[in-house]
Amino acid sequence: MAEKVDRLTRVNELIKRELANFMEKFPPASGANMLVSVTDVNTSVDLRNATVSISIFGGTAGERNEVFRELNKKRMDMQRVLARTLAFKHTPVLAFKPDRRLELGDRVLAMLNEAPEKSDE
Repeated sequence: MAEKVDRLTRVNELIKRELANFMEKFPPASGANMLVSVTDVNTSVDLRNATVSISIFGGTAGERNEVFRELNKKRMDMQRVLARTLAFKHTPVLAFKPDRRLELGDRVLAMLNEAPEKSDE
């Protein structure tokens, strides 16, 4: 069982790296003032599906939605690149989801910075 977990971990990291390289060469057009990153990949055990977590820093909600529309348009191109470079028996079908952990972390930090400080009197 541990061998399958190790294999999936390696597969997830390989896919993450290849997608990051792809996005570096073909960044989303609307992402000019945004930082778009692949933060995580979760591949199914049978390697037929992969959920890709995307973090977008900056931009408006509409611009972030546009980035996801563009990623979905380029999904087949990304899958072709994965098929060519990774040569798996099955190339996973990619599904993109937003990763809001950085956004939520920034919100918490902003709230902490706005909170009045207690004095030690």
